[in-house]
Amino acid sequence: MFWASYFLAVLAIVLAWPVPILLSRAQWPARSPSTAMLLWQAIALAGGLSMIGAMLVYGLEPAGHTLLAGLRSLAGMVFNNEPTTVLGFWHIFALSAAALLSAHLVFTLLLTYYKIQRQRRRHRELLALLASPSADRPRTMVISHDSPVAYCLPGGARSVTVLSDGLMAALEPDELRAVIIHENAHLSQRHHLLLWAFAAWRQALPWLPTTRLAQEAVSSLIEMLADDVALRTESKASLIKAIAIVASGAASTSGASEARMAFGDASAASDAYQPGATGGSAVITASRVSRLLTPLPPLPAPQRYAVLAACLLLLALPTALLVVPGLLG
Repeated sequence: MFWASYFLAVLAIVLAWPVPILLSRAQWPARSPSTAMLLWQAIALAGGLSMIGAMLVYGLEPAGHTLLAGLRSLAGMVFNNEPTTVLGFWHIFALSAAALLSAHLVFTLLLTYYKIQRQRRRHRELLALLASPSADRPRTMVISHDSPVAYCLPGGARSVTVLSDGLMAALEPDELRAVIIHENAHLSQRHHLLLWAFAAWRQALPWLPTTRLAQEAVSSLIEMLADDVALRTESKASLIKAIAIVASGAASTSGASEARMAFGDASAASDAYQPGATGGSAVITASRVSRLLTPLPPLPAPQRYAVLAACLLLLALPTALLVVPGLLG
């Protein structure tokens, strides 16, 4: 297992630094956002597995030639008071670090979920007071505000799309349809789950470049995915104008401040955890508009398959090193 731990450590470093930097600078994700989304997820999962696995395998190396044998020996030391002299100081340190990091990641994931649910619960309570159901659109709430605002509030069967009077007055019917389809795409494709996972990852490891780059990339990619759904039925011109109008309302300092008060600081919650919120990043808005104005051809099928194969390899490699580390000596 000695060499397996080093291979896992190298893989963790590569996935934590050069790979996410190169991917964040690449142009092809805009051509195939769904493929790029899968790759970011594979990088995150493989990186976390490699990071924890490297410490775990190194720590168990004196206790057995395979991970299972090492875990059995460790269980005997913990539960049967067997001697621990086989483990040196650095092995115990590595095992402790692996356990602490695993617990930290799980705890941060659960804590982030709790915060999200609390924010959404408070948000729904405010919407019940400040908004009214749309007369002709199911699962849509309308809030009285002059700023053009549109966002979705996930919640399973209670998921809703929230629109403002200002938005409905500023948009033509086809533009409003494009906005609603865009927001509904966020809900139907469960984009909030992706944002939750990557927000938790960033909060758990804020010093790791991967976490920031991944969260920013995922936030941009889900908007592109929702735009693509809207373009299936609505024109590109309608969607671009709708994006511009919503962005202009978000750019207004006074309007944004009033909206935060009216929506219970919804923008803060949305930026971190939920998709489709008015007041999103100006960089994301600019990339969306640029992508629509100067569309690039879709990523060719051979390249998409190559990326999908890379995703499978990223997940399989650390798993194989953990399961059969004895093959490497």
